[in-house]
Parts: sequence; structure tokens; C-alpha cells
Amino acid sequence: WALAADGVTFGQAISKARKGLGLSQKELAARVMKEEGGGSISPQYLNDIERDRRNPSSDHLIQQFAKVLKIDADYLSYLAGKLPEEIRRKNLSEDAVKAAFLAFRKPQKK
Repeated sequence: WALAADGVTFGQAISKARKGLGLSQKELAARVMKEEGGGSISPQYLNDIERDRRNPSSDHLIQQFAKVLKIDADYLSYLAGKLPEEIRRKNLSEDAVKAAFLAFRKPQKK
């Protein structure tokens, strides 16, 4: 599982944001839609995500969580250990990917 600098996992971020909005797991699960026409996710699936037993299965779900919980989707992608789909679609060269990761690894100024 990916950890943010403050030690937060994807599941912990989802749980904290959900509680901050005063939503139950059942309420949040009902608002997070699977792929088109698939209905909402199950409360059990959400529980597994919040307990870091599962990661979201798609960019679509990450986008759904971001929208409903008002969290930046790129941050959630980072916590889930995934590159957002629109970045993967760019078909970057090896050198471009290497340069991007090198820039990302530079120490952050506080």
C-alpha cells in the first residue's frame, strides 16, 4: 500500500474524509458508482478499502471517491499507487518518464 509523507494510506484518507463529511459507510457506498451502468459499490467493498484490504480497482473509482469526498483525484491516485489514466495515455518516451520521476524525487521545500 502506498503511504503519503504523513503516513496516510488510501483507505485511511477515504475513511477520514467520509467521517469528516458525516457520512456512514453505507451512505458513501451508495454515492460511489461503479463503471457506467454498474450501480453503486457495496458497503463491504468500501469497508475493505478503508481497512486497506483492497485498493480501488480503477481510475473511475478513484475519480468517484475524489468527487464525492472533495479530495484531489491526483492525491488519491498517488495514495493508491497508480498514475492517473490521462498521464498513462500520453505514451511518454522512456526519457520523458525518467525526467518526470527525477523531478518528482527532488527534495520538497517546506
